[in-house]
Amino acid sequence: MFRRVFSLCASSSSSDFDVRDFRPVRGMRGLSNYRLSCCVNSLLQTLSSTWELTELIERWDDASVREDGRNVPLELKRVLTAMQSDSPQPAPHRDFLRCLDRNHIHLGAQHDADEVFLFILNLVQQQMDDSTLTLSIQNLYKISTETLVKCLECSFEQTMTSFMLSLPLHVREDDNYLESCMSTFFEPQELRGINCCYCANCGFKRPSEKVVKLLALPPILCVHLKRFRNSKGYTRKLDCRVSFPETLDLSEILTEALSANFAQSDCRYTLYAVVVHSGFAECGHYTAYVRNRGNQCWYYTDDSHVQKASWEEVQSSYGGSHRKTAYMLMYRKGWNQHRPQPDERSG
Repeated sequence: MFRRVFSLCASSSSSDFDVRDFRPVRGMRGLSNYRLSCCVNSLLQTLSSTWELTELIERWDDASVREDGRNVPLELKRVLTAMQSDSPQPAPHRDFLRCLDRNHIHLGAQHDADEVFLFILNLVQQQMDDSTLTLSIQNLYKISTETLVKCLECSFEQTMTSFMLSLPLHVREDDNYLESCMSTFFEPQELRGINCCYCANCGFKRPSEKVVKLLALPPILCVHLKRFRNSKGYTRKLDCRVSFPETLDLSEILTEALSANFAQSDCRYTLYAVVVHSGFAECGHYTAYVRNRGNQCWYYTDDSHVQKASWEEVQSSYGGSHRKTAYMLMYRKGWNQHRPQPDERSG
């Protein structure tokens, strides 16, 4: 069941599109803040900049879909299509928000961006009537893993395969580097006490060692920086610094985490979107940095406000005391060899 908890969407400081420092660029439209929709707005900006996803959804023949306002992939297709134009006005998306509301992602409520992202993907899987396309959409984000659990009493080993659509990384209450957070995720863990695993050889729960290995990496790597801590019914946000690179090679960072069955040769990725959370656990605001496909420039999207940004501005979301902090990172497989191109319309 979807949890509506800690993070949040406070109203944007501006409800109307600000054109003073921005000229229309194709694929860069703002989204009005409607009943605390900044969380969904920021996610829509990242989905719109995921051209692999938009192209798959555009191929979907939705002629037989019932028009009852409940089909998430149908309304998602419509809003993503609207966001691809170069209109200076915010893209219409209230039908999509109302559709999410009917599917239990309620308007006017506090939401966690990673949970909403996964919930939207799950609804697309459930409600799109084209199994080939739904599988292709899942495979865009699918991180395949192999988990080895070894009994520390008898050394019996069990292996399980599974997958994730986002990589959840623990954040320390100190300075962090994305590469070290990733390495920590794949380090061996000892499971004792209430975390003991059942050993089929012993017939009892035993202390165990668990190791997660990568079987395959996806075209789009979604990284979730777990900045929220729950303790005794209270949730707090970690504003600590987490630095992340614009490009990374996972074959160098996660050498020990690759399964013996890992067969992919290219593990290089380029950052193209960052979902940012500002404020506190109980009261905050979501924005996003996204890279435009056409001119390869970075843009900062804050609900209806869109402005050109630099890589240095994206880096300002590394974190710090009460500053805006990166919460989700979207990396695209492949080394971006294209430098930002000048665009007269983008100012």
